[in-house]
Amino acid sequence: MTSLMGGQRISKSGPRPEAYGTLDEASSALGIARAAATRPKTKEIILTIQRDLLILGAELATATEDVQKYPYRITTEQVDRLERLLSEIQKEVVLKEEFILPGETIASASVDLARAIIRRAERKAVRLLQEKIIANIEVLRFLNRLADLLFTLARYEESQEKPCNPLS
Repeated sequence: MTSLMGGQRISKSGPRPEAYGTLDEASSALGIARAAATRPKTKEIILTIQRDLLILGAELATATEDVQKYPYRITTEQVDRLERLLSEIQKEVVLKEEFILPGETIASASVDLARAIIRRAERKAVRLLQEKIIANIEVLRFLNRLADLLFTLARYEESQEKPCNPLS
């Protein structure tokens, strides 16, 4: 058993702990990426994302009846910030229309790992929304945009490297 932010006890195998535990995994992968990143902009973006993941984790760990007691919420403003960052990074990196094999750099591979984990968290959040465990649609929008940003950020971080061609 584990406790939610309001003190309610729930099973550790329940959908809430599964979702916020997945966010912890993503943040850890991002921590490796931040430590290994060669570009200051990458480090700055990752740190911002990790802080947002703490907020999101707290939101997911708050029972519906306690949502008003705690200020932890993913908002439209955070989703919009992800969109702006994505647009900014897309201007600095050319995305090739081919499959990507993670591993050009430790940092980019770690960001790619975090992206895959975020996609899993997104699937878990869909379940939470469908089962009316959470009601904030911005959670899904945030996770979706975050995955796209992480894909692009990984390409940005490795853009000084010669890309691997997975078909050769």
